[in-house]
Amino acid sequence: MARTVLVVDDEPQIRKLLREYLTADGYHVLEADCGASALRQLGMRGDPAHAQAIDLVLLDIGLPDIDGLEVLSQLRRNSQVYVILVTARTEETDKLVGLTVGADDYITKPFSVREVVARVKAVFRRIDTAARAADDDVMTIGDLRIDLAARAVRLAGTPIELSALDFDLLAALAASPGRVLSRAQLLEKVWGYDFYGDERVVDVHIRTMRKALGDDPLDPTYIATVRGVGYKFLPSRSPS
Repeated sequence: MARTVLVVDDEPQIRKLLREYLTADGYHVLEADCGASALRQLGMRGDPAHAQAIDLVLLDIGLPDIDGLEVLSQLRRNSQVYVILVTARTEETDKLVGLTVGADDYITKPFSVREVVARVKAVFRRIDTAARAADDDVMTIGDLRIDLAARAVRLAGTPIELSALDFDLLAALAASPGRVLSRAQLLEKVWGYDFYGDERVVDVHIRTMRKALGDDPLDPTYIATVRGVGYKFLPSRSPS
């Protein structure tokens, strides 16, 4: 079954171009010209029964009614669908805020449509790889339980809400306990070979993951920073 991509952009020509390229690559494409329309299609507004089954959202930040970052914030309250931000803004803060709110990646306008398609392919390839690797495995580290098949995390029995990409990053670290993984290695494992962005995206997702887990970066229980190199998962400690 073809995967569904929702393109959210107020510029008809951009939507048309993305739709043509993504459709040619075998994806089913839906469109929204504003934030309210996107939220309705995603089941965040109106009758949830009318929500579409959407696998990935290409979300423009500069929408005419609701700022794309607010759309993303509302979406993350109830959904872990993969989101790639599309922005004409060049300020680093916009990108980092978007990633902190829960975006999985970002692309800056003007962009190559082929690059956008490559990013979408990379996300779905990552999903497929994770699904094959899961095979009903559950990782238990102290009070932390990572269910790969259900893509669920519990800490001392309490469900922990993580974005889809934060889950993938946590699973990648936990799969190699005690091993230091550089940002480049984590990008390869989690984002895929086709990632074109800044390595600092890893740091942003580590911060949001630590916050969700209540893990103090200065005295970590689970994820330690190795200065100048990257991060490692600590298997031997248990919460005090």
